[in-house]
Amino acid sequence: MPAFVWLTVLTALRILGRNRLRAGLTVLGIVIGVGAVIAMVSIGEGAKQAVQKQIATMGTNVIFIWPGSTTAGGVRGAQGGAVTLTVADALDLKKKIPLLSDTGWYNKSSTQIVNGNRNWNSYTYGASPSVLTIRDWAFSSGGPFTQAELDNAARVALLGQTVVENLFDPGEEPVGSLIRIKNVPFRVIGVLSPKGQSASGSDQDDIVFIPFNTAERKVFGTLFLGSVVAVVASTDRVEDLADAVEQIRQVMRSRHHLQGEQPDDFVIRTQVDIGKVQEGTSETLTVMLMVIASVSLLVGGIGIMNILLVSVTERTREIGVRMAVGAKRLHILTQFLIEAMTLSVIGGCVGILFGVFAARLTTVIAGWPTVIATQTVAIAFVFSVGVGLVFGLYPANKAARLNPIEALRYE
Repeated sequence: MPAFVWLTVLTALRILGRNRLRAGLTVLGIVIGVGAVIAMVSIGEGAKQAVQKQIATMGTNVIFIWPGSTTAGGVRGAQGGAVTLTVADALDLKKKIPLLSDTGWYNKSSTQIVNGNRNWNSYTYGASPSVLTIRDWAFSSGGPFTQAELDNAARVALLGQTVVENLFDPGEEPVGSLIRIKNVPFRVIGVLSPKGQSASGSDQDDIVFIPFNTAERKVFGTLFLGSVVAVVASTDRVEDLADAVEQIRQVMRSRHHLQGEQPDDFVIRTQVDIGKVQEGTSETLTVMLMVIASVSLLVGGIGIMNILLVSVTERTREIGVRMAVGAKRLHILTQFLIEAMTLSVIGGCVGILFGVFAARLTTVIAGWPTVIATQTVAIAFVFSVGVGLVFGLYPANKAARLNPIEALRYE
């Protein structure tokens, strides 16, 4: 049986070689299909991996608390539409919830930063020192401001890499220099290490940190002393996040005097929650890309069926002769199935090379991250062979069911 299969493969290659252009165009459909599946899934997996890296830049086991929707006079306001978070909230959470390793708070505003004759618009964060720790901010030079500098409303600033690139000359050391934020002078005491884009696509390095009290008293101003736009917290273990969130909700509702049916006037999200949403979006994108690419593979399968139907018609007399000298229907069926699978295997192998090349080219030209998984390549190849088998079955069965006498008479 193996010898028969090998001879059949050689026969299939010889027959396909008679019509190289037609066979090549048929194989091209499989090549494009397999290549598209590998390239598209690689792009999707690359996007998923990029999202995971971006989520990791947010810190470790981070919990975010933002002002939530409130109801006043029968009108429901949007998130952040009211002042519902304060510094006292953050301090009380740390005091009452042992699961929390630390808490922090911040306000932010778009401001103009000036250094000499250069200026740049960026987001300035008035934050507690703990925000830097919770968010895992490292430093390329200098260091963070202290609790004493927070308490004394010191005019010190930390700059992100994007801000440094736009305010200072290459090679110039920012630490120790004086800048102005909304015309208020600040001494630069640290430069933050780069983090790149966030999960939402914003530049995390286009940022300035100053002490919260300094921002409140000398830069931003506020109608409500101690109000904040966000509270952040962290736990030592990721397993504690769910319990910590529930305890935060209970403490916050008690502090804000919310009764049973009243909705929360705050929103709690964990790093895990944000990651799941982003990864879910990436997975949906990957599936959509794979489905679109699979259509190309199915079109290639239709091409295989078409060329085999033409081949059956052209070789009707040959089939009749083979049956007349003793070939069984199984032999005829096997021959045409092997021809179909030969086309799909050749197309699958070339398609793998095309898909890997397309994925690498996408990374080089567009800068998109791509991840070529062995599992994806294997699945695409097996699927291409399956397409050849499925779409070759009808022409092969048609050839095997020919009447030998009628086939011999066919011109």
